[in-house]
Amino acid sequence: MHGWIPVTAQVLAAVALVLAVGLRMRTRRWWLLSMPVAAAVGVGLALFARSYISSGGYAGDPAPRGLWIWTALTGLAAVVLVAGWPGSRWWRRAAAVCAVPLCLLSAGLALNLWVGYFPTVQTAWSQLTAGPLPDQTDEGTVSALAATAARTKTLPARGSVLKVDIPADGSGFRHRDELVYLPPAWFGSVPAPALPTVMMIGGEFNTPGDWLRTGAAIETVDAFAAAHDGNAPVLVFVDSGGQFNNDTECVNGPRGRAADHLVNDVRPYLISRFQVSAAAANWGVAGWSMGGTCAVDLVTMHPDKFSAFENIAGDIAPNAGTPEQTLRRLYNGDRAAAASFDPATVMSRHGRYAGISGRFDVNGTSRTAHGPAIINAAAGTLPGASDQLLAAQTLCGLGRANGIDCAVVEQPGRHDWPYAAAAFKASLPWLAGVLGTPGVDRVPVGYSEVTPDPAPRPVEAAGR
Repeated sequence: MHGWIPVTAQVLAAVALVLAVGLRMRTRRWWLLSMPVAAAVGVGLALFARSYISSGGYAGDPAPRGLWIWTALTGLAAVVLVAGWPGSRWWRRAAAVCAVPLCLLSAGLALNLWVGYFPTVQTAWSQLTAGPLPDQTDEGTVSALAATAARTKTLPARGSVLKVDIPADGSGFRHRDELVYLPPAWFGSVPAPALPTVMMIGGEFNTPGDWLRTGAAIETVDAFAAAHDGNAPVLVFVDSGGQFNNDTECVNGPRGRAADHLVNDVRPYLISRFQVSAAAANWGVAGWSMGGTCAVDLVTMHPDKFSAFENIAGDIAPNAGTPEQTLRRLYNGDRAAAASFDPATVMSRHGRYAGISGRFDVNGTSRTAHGPAIINAAAGTLPGASDQLLAAQTLCGLGRANGIDCAVVEQPGRHDWPYAAAAFKASLPWLAGVLGTPGVDRVPVGYSEVTPDPAPRPVEAAGR
């Protein structure tokens, strides 16, 4: 989706729009009235979209100019279709009909280049048609695999992904089906071994399957398990929003009791249903963008239930727009509630932690002669640091002051899903080790077995 497809769509859209507008055989009224109206509508639509995204706090970095250009051209094309229909020849009407969806498609592709949500056409098709997820299977197959492993003393070559409907008795939070990855080692004994677990949280707009389809998490963890005799953490891909565009920031508030769902519904269910370890030392949270903020929040708020977090390009605190908008949207104006979910406030109030560690992966370009920069939060702020880097340095510095073993790792890349996938791949050896995965050595928090090498991005690509 970063290659010839966006360019082809844009060329076709431009050709159709030029034919629809008609550089020749148009009246004076067309150029003096219709086209200025079309241009005004297009510009207004682009300004509205930009204002909506900015006011909603939907992006951490500026959008590419192409998004606004194609949004404006979509509005222009719609007016040209309506205003130019009377008296036009059939081929010009056909061009006008084609121009609207082609301009809209070009705007959508520009948006995708920003956030990296669909890295390939196959991923997009699988998502839009609700196709099977990597390693997805059913209860019957899992039971058969467990029986075969017990009989033959041989682990399956790959893990299994199950869709689960977790009761919301502890929260009342309305959510979609969630997903659980069981590594090959889970099938090694009856009852299943008490493996560590990582809660996986996506970005602001998300489905529970995003980490699997777009974040390549299953490919990453299967490869990790294959290199460690089938051992890897159990992964649970949670629903933090209840619907695609419900930005809860994993807090309890008017958008739902998301925090209670993750802590009081998901965790007990995994322990009961899949016999994973109940010890806080064996539970971690990994999240991307909004999910990264959630990861820090959940672990620092509940050190009796979690012991490690992987924050990939998260914010300094839950964020749903400006501070005033965030306070209203997430907490109904309750400042005490907002403070209770602010990681800096939570750490300061808690004081000294024991046995807690965390890693902040931040997209950027700072590198040393030996690879990506491992940033000591106490060393101060780097010149030109991004908001995410400043947030990571601030929170890690405060965490260190309160006994949390943490590191800030800056890797090259954009604030998009391909970067999130690469960062998770780089951090998994540390995360699996610190959570006590059998057969996995514990490594320093800043360690990366591989250096993320994100897929090529357009020059202007970003997104929260």
